[in-house]
Amino acid sequence: QVQLVESGGGLVRAGGSLRLSCAASGGIFSNYAMCWFRQAPGKERDLVALISRGGDRTYYTDPVKGRFTISRDNAKKTVYLQMNSLKPEDTAVYYCAMRSGVTDRYWGQGTQVTVSS
Repeated sequence: QVQLVESGGGLVRAGGSLRLSCAASGGIFSNYAMCWFRQAPGKERDLVALISRGGDRTYYTDPVKGRFTISRDNAKKTVYLQMNSLKPEDTAVYYCAMRSGVTDRYWGQGTQVTVSS
């Protein structure tokens, strides 16, 4: 049984930084690409960043390019999202997910990020 647990969310002022972590248990972590999604109130859940199984390829949605960095440590079964220069529009619940092929197969419970202006 795969479980994903996010941590690191919180309240930060605009321009500040946060580092989210997502720790996996169960499964073979290195077999999966890992994703970070976010969902703001009243909006759909959107993909923010993705990292390949080996960590050599990444993808970022345009609004976060140059500010967010996704990374992973396969030995620790953990994926990270470093978020710098945060903006109020980054406020959302952030979720990590394990991706197999084109399917986001496992999800964490989410962590709240609130950026005040």
